[in-house]
Amino acid sequence: MISNFAPVATRPLPHTLVGEHVTLSPLTAEDLPGLYDAIGVPEVFAGGYGGGPAAAPADYDDFVAWASWRLRWNDGLVFAVRDTTGTIIGTSTMADFNEQLGLTHIGWTAYAPRVWGTSVNPETKLLLLTLAFASGYGRVRIMADERNGRSRAAIAKLGATFEGIARRTARRVDGSWAGVAEFSILDDEWPRVRAGLLARLGRSE
Repeated sequence: MISNFAPVATRPLPHTLVGEHVTLSPLTAEDLPGLYDAIGVPEVFAGGYGGGPAAAPADYDDFVAWASWRLRWNDGLVFAVRDTTGTIIGTSTMADFNEQLGLTHIGWTAYAPRVWGTSVNPETKLLLLTLAFASGYGRVRIMADERNGRSRAAIAKLGATFEGIARRTARRVDGSWAGVAEFSILDDEWPRVRAGLLARLGRSE
């Protein structure tokens, strides 16, 4: 007998998330020039982001075309990541919502190279993970191209559990097939992960 369980999670509505170092606001078309300035450089795409090196935009119009099909505008919460001056320094997204099973996915994340290795990523993930678990999701997936060692290391440093490589699951813009490194954080792991992120940010509970 198959049971119909009630949804355990609620899809969040678009809104602004405010931290000490970053603010996440819903990304709009008007934000694309600022986002292009932040991430429209070959270094961001070199590791596999957004379709790999061949997806790196040649100019702003190329970037707009890329963003129109690569970012999850219609079925995700796409955020612009801003620093304390209001300057856009990157983007991240929550998507693949399954309210029935309590599953979601945080990804499509890229930052300006100048903020790599700073407090930007841990606080961005702290804000997004807090939103996910507060909305009732019990499993958050985070992924990276198998070749993207920098992103994989950053995800592992969050405290996420590495689940393995899903082979031949994505297509790079150059036509090659990509394996995807899959990580997850469960709701009962969240207190430990949250404490670790707060410690990295120099904050206590």
